[in-house]
Amino acid sequence: MYTNKNMKKMPFKIFGNWEAQSKKLKEEYVQLTQEDLRFETGKENELIERMIKRLNKKRDEVITMLLA
Repeated sequence: MYTNKNMKKMPFKIFGNWEAQSKKLKEEYVQLTQEDLRFETGKENELIERMIKRLNKKRDEVITMLLA
C-alpha cells in the first residue's frame, strides 16, 4: 500500500493503458499539455517532474493522481 511516507522513497512505475490514463488526466487538468503527459518507459520520474511543475503540486499528490 502506498502512503505519503513511502511514496517519496519508492520508484514509481506506470502500468496499464497510458493513452487512456493520460486522456483522463488531460480532461481533469486542462492545464496539462500533450508534452507534459509524454511518457517513455523507464522515465516515469521525468513525467512526474513535468506534472509537479505544471500543476504546482507535491510529488506524492502527483503520484496519487496517477494511481487514481
